[in-house]
Amino acid sequence: MPDNLNTPEPPDVPVAIVAPRARWRPQVVWLVPIIAVLIGGWLAVKAVLDQGPQITIMFNTGDGLEAGKTKIKFREVDIGVIKGVSLSRDHKHVIATAEVVKDASDLLVDDTRFWVVRPRISGGTVSGLGTLLSGSFVGMDAGGSAKPRQTFTGLEVPPVISSDVPGREFVLRSQNMGSLDAGTPIFYRRLQVGQITSYALDPDGRGVTLHVFINAPYDKFVRPDTRFWHASGVDVALDSNGVRLNAQSLVSIIIGGVAFDTPEHSLDQPQAAAQTTFTLFENFGEAMKRHDRIVTRFVAEFDDSVRGLTVGAPLDFRGITIGEVSGIYTRFDRESRKLSIVVEVAYYPERFTNRYESGPTGSPVVKDTREFADYLVARGLRLQLRTGNLLTGQRYLAVDFFPDAPKAKIDWSKNPPQYPTVPGSLQSLQDSVTRLVAKLNTIPFEAIGKNAQMTLQNANSLLAHLDTDVVPEAKNTLNAAHGVMTSANGALQPDSALQQNVSDAMNQLAQTAAAVRTLADYLERHPEALVRGKQENKP
Repeated sequence: MPDNLNTPEPPDVPVAIVAPRARWRPQVVWLVPIIAVLIGGWLAVKAVLDQGPQITIMFNTGDGLEAGKTKIKFREVDIGVIKGVSLSRDHKHVIATAEVVKDASDLLVDDTRFWVVRPRISGGTVSGLGTLLSGSFVGMDAGGSAKPRQTFTGLEVPPVISSDVPGREFVLRSQNMGSLDAGTPIFYRRLQVGQITSYALDPDGRGVTLHVFINAPYDKFVRPDTRFWHASGVDVALDSNGVRLNAQSLVSIIIGGVAFDTPEHSLDQPQAAAQTTFTLFENFGEAMKRHDRIVTRFVAEFDDSVRGLTVGAPLDFRGITIGEVSGIYTRFDRESRKLSIVVEVAYYPERFTNRYESGPTGSPVVKDTREFADYLVARGLRLQLRTGNLLTGQRYLAVDFFPDAPKAKIDWSKNPPQYPTVPGSLQSLQDSVTRLVAKLNTIPFEAIGKNAQMTLQNANSLLAHLDTDVVPEAKNTLNAAHGVMTSANGALQPDSALQQNVSDAMNQLAQTAAAVRTLADYLERHPEALVRGKQENKP
């Protein structure tokens, strides 16, 4: 193609310079995801840092436990949640895995307790009613130990007393539980001051051990000599003052209870230490009974019946209880072929006497207690069964002096020693009646009856003779005597001749007495008249 010279040349075009492209340029659109990633990372780190410890709790059953829903509460505040529930390897327990908030990690110590809160009625108290609507939850009671712990065994029964409640715990020993239970109230002067926290059967099976908690400040009234007793039901007493009813409260009547008090002579003692062991008595009377430190045992043998005598009956000396019956059993003597009743007695020497002093110098009467016992028995000391209550027939064992009792000694060769006895009053009366009947049997009542019959026949003959012979003669004699009495009565009338003659005679006798009196007066004045005679008066 030919060149076209007339065509103009194009203008100069600037040359483009290629600049190198940058490897990274910040874009605004990436700012949002970056911030989101940072926030998510911060939240993840914070969640890890704020995550509480993981714990496991072992229960006997999974009732009320649900993963992700069942809460753990302390003082009604949520501090954790159950994350998982599974069976143990031996399939005998339920393992609950829980997560607790970090702030509550210091509460997970060695003596911390967990339990499932459900509706429950125990010891007269009702708990867990709120779970009927909200569902069960796991309760927690923080312990006071400093040792941390991650594995716990849950309680089947909620603790009665929280660990932070002020007060002290004591131990009671009893032969049986009665109507007591965990949560049963404890009374002091009819004021509820504590509760039974737990109980267990003794390893030997002979008794029950109870743990009780006395709230402060009432725990200061528990002293070493304090007495605890069953306060369940109503205590009825019949004595010389009439019938008395005693009960702690309506609650103790329905669900039972325990009461305690301290004898007057022990009120100045210091407070009892925590975990001190006490005996739980059956009733108030048994608790306040004097408990002696020295106990001596002996036996007494009786031939008569011991019906009405029971274990615990008193050993009485003139109204003072010096012991009690501890056992009643039979004994067969192979040598004498005799079967008798043996009564075992617990004797308290401190109640009887322990000084044996007499005289101004205070010298002892005997050297030892055995010699003193022999001395008393030699003076007539014997044991006797007596009736204490005619209405119930209860009997007791009396100790008294019987000077006319046959001579006897204490058999120290037996263990325990045997004291001599005398028959009871009823037995003595029965023996007397038996002897009287035996004597009556020796009387010949048949011969006496025949003689009496003959005597009656003779009396009848005599009465017939009197009726036919003696009575008419006696009648005539009585008529004659009646005539004599009539004549005498007539002679004694005022107007009778006899009365007139007697009156005249009395008048003459009076005149004669007057003349004699005059003569005596004259002779007293003129004694010479007895010789010379009476002289005439000269003019």
